[in-house]
Amino acid sequence: MTYEENEKRLAYLKNIVLNMPDKPGSYQFYDEDHIIIYVGKAKRLKQRVSSYFHKEVDRFKTKVLVSKIRDISYTVVNTEEDALLLENSLIKKYNPRYNVLLKDGKTYPSICITNEYFPRIFKTRTINKNYGTYYGPFPHVGSMNAILDIIKQLYKPRTCHQPITKEGIQQGKYKPCLEYHIHNCDAPCISKQSYEDYQENMNQAREILKGNTREVGKRLYELMIKNAECLKFEVAQDLKRKISLLNDFVSKSEVVSHTIDDVDVFTIVDDDNRRNAYINYIHVRKGTINQSFTFEYKRKLEESDEELLITAIPDIRERFNSHAKEIIVPFDMEWRMKDADFIIPKKGDKKHLLELSEMNGKQYKFDRLKQAEKLNPEQRQTRLMKELQNKLKLPKLPYHIECFDNSNISGTDAVAGCIVYKKMKPSRKDYRKYNIKTVTGPDDYASMQEVVRRRYSRMLKEQQPLPDLIITDGGKGQMDVVRAVIEGELHLDIPIAGLAKDNRHRTNELLYGQPPQTIGLDIKSELFKVLTQIQDEVHRYAITFHRNKRSKHALHSELDDIKGLGPKGKEDLLKQLKSVKQIQAADNQTIISILGKVKGSLVYQHFHPETAETK
Repeated sequence: MTYEENEKRLAYLKNIVLNMPDKPGSYQFYDEDHIIIYVGKAKRLKQRVSSYFHKEVDRFKTKVLVSKIRDISYTVVNTEEDALLLENSLIKKYNPRYNVLLKDGKTYPSICITNEYFPRIFKTRTINKNYGTYYGPFPHVGSMNAILDIIKQLYKPRTCHQPITKEGIQQGKYKPCLEYHIHNCDAPCISKQSYEDYQENMNQAREILKGNTREVGKRLYELMIKNAECLKFEVAQDLKRKISLLNDFVSKSEVVSHTIDDVDVFTIVDDDNRRNAYINYIHVRKGTINQSFTFEYKRKLEESDEELLITAIPDIRERFNSHAKEIIVPFDMEWRMKDADFIIPKKGDKKHLLELSEMNGKQYKFDRLKQAEKLNPEQRQTRLMKELQNKLKLPKLPYHIECFDNSNISGTDAVAGCIVYKKMKPSRKDYRKYNIKTVTGPDDYASMQEVVRRRYSRMLKEQQPLPDLIITDGGKGQMDVVRAVIEGELHLDIPIAGLAKDNRHRTNELLYGQPPQTIGLDIKSELFKVLTQIQDEVHRYAITFHRNKRSKHALHSELDDIKGLGPKGKEDLLKQLKSVKQIQAADNQTIISILGKVKGSLVYQHFHPETAETK
């Protein structure tokens, strides 16, 4: 691979990472043949995956892995525990080549059930298939220990290493150990537990290790009912305890659910123009998610969501060789499938899976949009302009937007500001400041009319291009007074919108039309954030101008009004006499001694004009 090709590869991968969410999930790295070579988990996907591409990464094996990556995919989940379990499931399914090599030279631990007469269950990193049956590997030790703990609590497998045989038990060779006395083992070595009972426990433990917790729970429940009917209440109570422990173990995971056996989950998310649709597919087998992918479908004939989904479902199921009899979908399907039923869940685990699938579809849509806009920044601006045009039903794209705001304190130092946005970005060279000239007292409406009148009268006179949209920082009242000038006086046809705030001074609605109507806008949307930014920017601009003007007035001194007295003379006077009041009270000789005869006389006569008249 040439240097240029490698740089292009890294740029592509980093662009994917930049658009990842900071949410828990599992990520997958692919090689040039699009084979998964590594599966990882993360509490925060973006932060974790970006660490692979830091320049300071110096681990040789990590560098080798990064050099093989050609593509990245990921699945978002709701909790960190879900991320661990999903990673574990994907590793078991795909057995990626680098998942073992990158653990500091160590393999992931597995769980072994030995081939002994009374099998033992333990974790190990050494695989010898002649010694027993192995389950795993488990990339997260905590998750593996949780499974071992539930098996220990449910079935109490022996932990001793002595080779127990049927003949040895019959001959009484063995004695119970401490584990028996502290109730961690039922002592099959001395026939306190039968061989058949122990083997049944091992069979159930194997089912748990395979993920078939549903079958185990069902089996335990049947045994509990059977023993209760036979009046074996102590045995039934112990089985009830085991069912409770198993349910508690399963309830801690949102990815694994013992109530779901074999289902497909499909959701569809449209892009903003309904040109493309993103269909997410999740497959659940034995309560575990083992597939999660999002596919992009391009509309050709304005197909409906249902038409796209019913076309995609058979195709995706065939790709993944799924024969699930239940298909979870978000809405009613007019079409039917001969080998499966459509289900629209209203609550429970299946409803949760539907929401999880939709979340992944929306995240994929967001990622694609961000990737495209990073490659072409103007695409984002055009999208926002089109969205605003559609919301307000404007005749053309609002390329040029202007917004006004007033600022004064009880009518003093009244000013106004006009900011200009072009292509949804501030054009600061076009900002304008205005001192209010014709309005006396605190009259915001009259001040707004003066500024708007001055602004657009001049633009007409100089034949400057007029804005595509005017936004007022206020509600109906501000819109009406601006319209009175724009339409009533200047006879211009410029759309006018208003941004109103609630009693906490937070932007809460966009107004448009005559009479003004509230335009529906999601306060979490990107467009709403841009409009709020415009409102905050014009407020900042106007109030900064007002503060600067007040500061100049506050710093103005009566000495500034004396012609012929420069900065050096003012400084000398204030240094000696401390204040303007002291200078006014000083006699002529004192001032002359500081400034000299000519300038001293000017200052004294300024404060004592009667002396100049008598001379």
